Amino acid sequence: MTTSGYFLDVESSALGRPWRPRLDSGGELRALAIAQVGGQDELIARVLAGRGVEPEAVERYLDPTLRELMPDPFVMRDMAAATERLKRAVEQGERVAIFGDYDVDGACSAALLSEYLVACGCETIVHIPDRVTEGYGPNVEAITGFAAKGAKLVVTVDCGAVSYEPFQHACRLGLDVIVFDHHQAPETLPPALALVDPNRQDDLSGLGNLCAAGVVFMALVALNRALRESGFFSGREPPDLLAALDLVALATVADVVPLTGLNRAFVVRGLQVMRQRRRPGLTALFDVAGADGPPRPYHLGFMIGPRINAGGRIGDAALGARLLTTSDEIEARAIAAELDRLNRARQVIEIEALAEAEAEALFSLGLEERGAAVVVAGANWPPGVVGLLAARLKERFGRPAFAFSLAGAHATGSGRSIAGVDLGKTVRAAVEAGMLVKGGGHAMAAGATLARERLGEWRAYLEETLAAPVARARAEASLHIDAAMTAGAATAELAHRLEAAGPYGSGNPEPVFVLPRHRVTDVMAVGADHLRVRAVAGDGAVIEAIAFRAAGKALGEALTRLRGSPVHLAGTLGLNRYGGRERAQLRLVDAAEAGR
Repeated sequence: MTTSGYFLDVESSALGRPWRPRLDSGGELRALAIAQVGGQDELIARVLAGRGVEPEAVERYLDPTLRELMPDPFVMRDMAAATERLKRAVEQGERVAIFGDYDVDGACSAALLSEYLVACGCETIVHIPDRVTEGYGPNVEAITGFAAKGAKLVVTVDCGAVSYEPFQHACRLGLDVIVFDHHQAPETLPPALALVDPNRQDDLSGLGNLCAAGVVFMALVALNRALRESGFFSGREPPDLLAALDLVALATVADVVPLTGLNRAFVVRGLQVMRQRRRPGLTALFDVAGADGPPRPYHLGFMIGPRINAGGRIGDAALGARLLTTSDEIEARAIAAELDRLNRARQVIEIEALAEAEAEALFSLGLEERGAAVVVAGANWPPGVVGLLAARLKERFGRPAFAFSLAGAHATGSGRSIAGVDLGKTVRAAVEAGMLVKGGGHAMAAGATLARERLGEWRAYLEETLAAPVARARAEASLHIDAAMTAGAATAELAHRLEAAGPYGSGNPEPVFVLPRHRVTDVMAVGADHLRVRAVAGDGAVIEAIAFRAAGKALGEALTRLRGSPVHLAGTLGLNRYGGRERAQLRLVDAAEAGR
């Protein structure tokens, strides 16, 4: 397909990036072997080879098992101490306080732990902080409240790795603290009986890709084993851990951790659980969101996750955890309806805030869009939408972005990064240097709080710190193409086979195909800012395509300008389920002029 090292010789596409074949010469040989030995057709073989699958591992990859991929939970630092303390809490029927984060991962983690402990006879107090009045992570007031309610053990999930003062307060009150987190942790850890975090600097488990719910699930496997060995379940059935994989799958997709290895198995098995519709809260949310067909990663990332997050962004942060733990179908439908309402309200707020944020970013970067990072701030932006703004700005400008709310005493913000630039490490260094009041996160996403008057200093710090890695990452940024196909080959049957080779997501990219020299016949606006595109191949075969959030942007302008001309169209193949019918649909991610 190329003589220049570029796919179809595309050196600069509509989005200004080169196209390169995903497979190198070794990958081509691997694809050939997968097709010949594994019995896969050429296209699927190329997809599998592009994700590093060896010919002898194809069957295991397509049907991953937890039994094979699950390591011993005790390889994680402090897991033994955490298990022993939780075992004692269960055996003595203690009241356990669970403090979670206000996002999907936090809600799923809190629900996972609470559900298991309640099934074992414990009483739990689940507390999800208010984003505005409490902020991120454990706080002294919440700890005091747990003690007043009779808790002897506090477990933090998806937070706690940097909570010094609240844990010192817990010690003074005689409370034991266990932390299950996955964010980057400082060298000096806060005082806790056990701090289980695969991203603490002295953890050698190699499980740093897990989300918090994945860490909690590992802890429950360890606890389940310990209780079984002690005879606690004698004469009764232990809780069904496999039935809880729906929560692990949801958190894994929504928190955008790499869908490889164990995480991929979590999602494959979790989606199977979801299809049984046994959890009233998830069933109600799928229904209110209008999800089509069986649950897929797309539903979790773009329909279910945003609705659960909406509670923490502009409403009651505890709604998500309550929805996921309720067994009452009527309550589940009521909470799902409220989260759906909040999500619609969040979308309106986001549209208005994004217009302001983009204008500020353009002014800051200048006409030539120079700069290593985007930093914007707004007095009227709710703290709950700044993460969404940062994500949109990162997509729009192709560099790390931070958005800050000035609604409180401090500037409270969230950042999103590009591949190859570790934002969590950058934020932790700034905290240790005294520039930030607090902050933390992981490579692709981080939170930061600082004095308003230091925003300019923060911009300068990011420019200096990120200039080299951002320049390197942007220079290496290419669209990697799995294969070329024609409109006639893009069938619903092929989309199903591609879906079966998934799930795809962070670290396990969705296959990208190019339709060479297809003529764009129609470009029509749909929804707020999407474009519906119709293209015709040389043999007359027609394909429908959708370009999300492309109206008024570089891709949309290119498609409109090139209407009637031969165009190379790049996208991912999916299914459009409408009116009881399934049709293949290309989700456009880029385009390039093909020449006459």
